[in-house]
Formats: sequence, structure tokens, C-alpha cells
Amino acid sequence: MKRKNASLCGNTLMVLGLVVMVVGVGYSILNQLPQLNLPQFFAHGAVFSIFLGAILWLAGARISGHEQISDRYWWVRHYDKRCRRDGRHS
Repeated sequence: MKRKNASLCGNTLMVLGLVVMVVGVGYSILNQLPQLNLPQFFAHGAVFSIFLGAILWLAGARISGHEQISDRYWWVRHYDKRCRRDGRHS
């Protein structure tokens, strides 16, 4: 898969995962309101959709190459031992 197509596919999966997670959380919250009379059967599916959305998000990040720690984050660059350039790695 070419880099442009991989990036597009990965970003699409990340957006889809985000939407699935938000819908799952939203339905879980709305299911707690008794005046809506939503079926309890879908509440378990809403919790499952949160995990499914996270899996889609992580798969999209892996495909598009966004899973690596970026060096531009100050905290990571200065305090994460994996990103330090001082040459004293164990």
C-alpha cells in the first residue's frame, strides 16, 4: 500500500473509531435516563462499542504511522528515557 493510501486508510479508521467511541459513550449516558425507556439490551452493546472504537483507533494509528512518540513534545523529549539523546542509555 502506498504511503498516501495508507495514511488515508489509517486516518479513516481513526475517525471511524472516534465516532464509534463517542456514540457508545453517548448511548451509555442516555441509557441511564429512565424517561427515555431505551432497551437495556443495547446498553451492553454500547459498552462493547467503546472497546471496538478503541481497537479501530489503534489499528488506524498503526496503519497510518501515528503510533510513534513524536519528538516535538517537550515533556517526552526531556523526561522520557527512550527519547533522550544524552548517550547514557542502559
